[in-house]
Amino acid sequence: MHIRLINPNTTAPMTAKIGEAGKEVASAGTRISATNPADGPVSIESHYDEAIAAVGVLEEIRKGEKEGVDAYILACFGDPGLLAAREMTRAPVIGIAEAAFHVATMVSTRFSIVTTLSRTGIIAEHLLEQYGFKEHCRRVRAAEIPVLALEEDGDAAFQLIVEECLRAKAEDGIGAVVLGCGGMADLRHRISDAVQMPVIEGVTAAVKLAEALVGLGVHTSKFGDLNFPLSKKFTGKYAYLSDIDMA
Repeated sequence: MHIRLINPNTTAPMTAKIGEAGKEVASAGTRISATNPADGPVSIESHYDEAIAAVGVLEEIRKGEKEGVDAYILACFGDPGLLAAREMTRAPVIGIAEAAFHVATMVSTRFSIVTTLSRTGIIAEHLLEQYGFKEHCRRVRAAEIPVLALEEDGDAAFQLIVEECLRAKAEDGIGAVVLGCGGMADLRHRISDAVQMPVIEGVTAAVKLAEALVGLGVHTSKFGDLNFPLSKKFTGKYAYLSDIDMA
């Protein structure tokens, strides 16, 4: 099977790191490819960034459909454009926040999230409520580091994340920590060793869930609101989307 990891931002080194994390956990016979849009924000740290990035995500889904991709993973913890992406394909589409929440509840009764900035923590809180995991999460914590610090000053960022994870372990009454950023995909083992409790990272969790869904032969439902979008005319710079036949 072919699983496509889509990094919704345009920072290629982060995309490569995400791809390597996916390959590390993928089963023999699973092909992992990683991509990012050509246009959009270099990092995603606001609702505004997410809205712009979602268009790039949908363009990457369109490319993947032409290549026969079997499942897609949106490798940003805000899961930008997730439902729209599901409308475009029969293949499973998994957001890394959604995947991490599911897996965390399978190994613990309560978890906390450690993310980058406080404002993105608020977005994570919205997702917890939307996905039905609000009662499972004790706290959303921020290490107060920009996303790109994970690329530019990795050792310092790692230390701040570990310190926040340790505070969560000591103060929150939890059994697991969820890492709240796709840019942390390569830190799972190091943080787990430092914290000495289950640490769930969404990219790797999503890869295993995608393999399971494809193996089960389960596809995105085309009944109800996730059916293919209605055919209609788009104008201006989005006119090229008018003639897309997704059915």
